[in-house]
Amino acid sequence: MHSSPKSLGLAVLLAGTFLSGCTSTTHNANLPRGAAAYEVIPPTLSQPTTYSIVPADTLQVRVVGEPDLSVEKALVDDAGFIHVPVAGEIKAAGRSAPEVANDITERLRRKYLRDPQVAVSVDELALRYVSVEGEVNKPGVYELSKNATLLSAIARAESPLVTAKLDEVVIFRTINGQRMAARFNLKDIRTGVAPDPVILDGDVVMIGNSVIKGLWQDFLKAAPVFNAFAVISRN
Repeated sequence: MHSSPKSLGLAVLLAGTFLSGCTSTTHNANLPRGAAAYEVIPPTLSQPTTYSIVPADTLQVRVVGEPDLSVEKALVDDAGFIHVPVAGEIKAAGRSAPEVANDITERLRRKYLRDPQVAVSVDELALRYVSVEGEVNKPGVYELSKNATLLSAIARAESPLVTAKLDEVVIFRTINGQRMAARFNLKDIRTGVAPDPVILDGDVVMIGNSVIKGLWQDFLKAAPVFNAFAVISRN
């Protein structure tokens, strides 16, 4: 793990962005709680049947019998495209590897080959990050491991301080354009009473009793149940 000045700046930006919504909390008497909260932030590490490619992933493109058309390291650019010889710019982000392969196949069939055989695979995943703030020994932005969970994210920040409120751990996440927050009890997770939720790229984990105590208490009053997922602002 490492945290550069740029990464720490990202942590401040992320935390500020998410917490700015606390003053405009949307109250909802029907908030999910307990097991229902884990339907939004799942406790399992099961992977989706197909992986959706994102910018900064590196793909491998193989065209059988055509080494000049193959690409060992095709970096997905910020706009979500890769470049393949003859086929040109191919949209990759938000799609699966087989879908990208089908597009390349069609392009090559129209322009160059009668029956191209194309295989696309994800060679390297883009780096993903979580921001851990509040009552931990080393707050900051940390690179996510492949199977990151709440416990492992907090461990990257070298565990909570003795002043931390372990029953007031909140995960902030953007879901379908909405800023959301879920409250978890770290004591229950550590003892196996509650599942350990999966952490995703861009999540912000906040441990209770932080320097933003006023906003923190406002949020907890608005979402008083443990393991409840709430909308904290709408775009």
